Amino acid sequence: MKFISAARLFILSCAAILSGLNLTVANAAAQEVITPTNHLDLFNGKDFSGFTFCMKNDADPLQTWSVTNGVIHCTGTPTGYLRTKQSYSNYIVTVEWRFVKIAPKADNSGVLVHMQLPDKVWPMCVQNQGKSGRQGDLFVMAGAECKEHLALGKDANTPVPLRGEANEKAIGEWNTNVTVCAGNNVKAIINGKLLNEIMECTLSSGFIGIQSEGGDIEIRQMFVEPLKN
Repeated sequence: MKFISAARLFILSCAAILSGLNLTVANAAAQEVITPTNHLDLFNGKDFSGFTFCMKNDADPLQTWSVTNGVIHCTGTPTGYLRTKQSYSNYIVTVEWRFVKIAPKADNSGVLVHMQLPDKVWPMCVQNQGKSGRQGDLFVMAGAECKEHLALGKDANTPVPLRGEANEKAIGEWNTNVTVCAGNNVKAIINGKLLNEIMECTLSSGFIGIQSEGGDIEIRQMFVEPLKN
């Protein structure tokens, strides 16, 4: 009887060790970072291949995110995000998106770069703001930092504000949100206009994602490219 109990305990211990090793290997694979050498479509126009989700209270992501006629639709509720399964460094990410409609407190989203594990709402990352009227603000989130934000006093809810006037199109029209990630520097370009730049970030690589944060949005393109010389 004691021999059987000891054997079972040994088997359970081995299973736990193997499970831990598998998790470690999976996390290591997820954290492998690539630097793009050519154009890479993150969204294939058909489904969510290459993406994973994190939603508040473990909500079903497919009640928030869908793909129809080659376009991603996000209802904006509940809060959360989709992100790439692959990590990237030194790249340009372009997102073509638009608001389907907006309302008070239902006009927000964002492009997330340099996202870190663990998945949570919200992870450590840099956000190129997607809020209507404020696209181009840059947030450093969940403990990330940069030179410009430190100068503002380190309040996590205070973005590094866009420079000059916003450059967004009317609600329902497509906007092009470009985030340039070069080493520890991040630039925000909205519809071809450089609106912001932060330097000496504490992050320089990670996953790429889109927020669900109230805004009813559509995304028709999402891709990365190498940095331009």
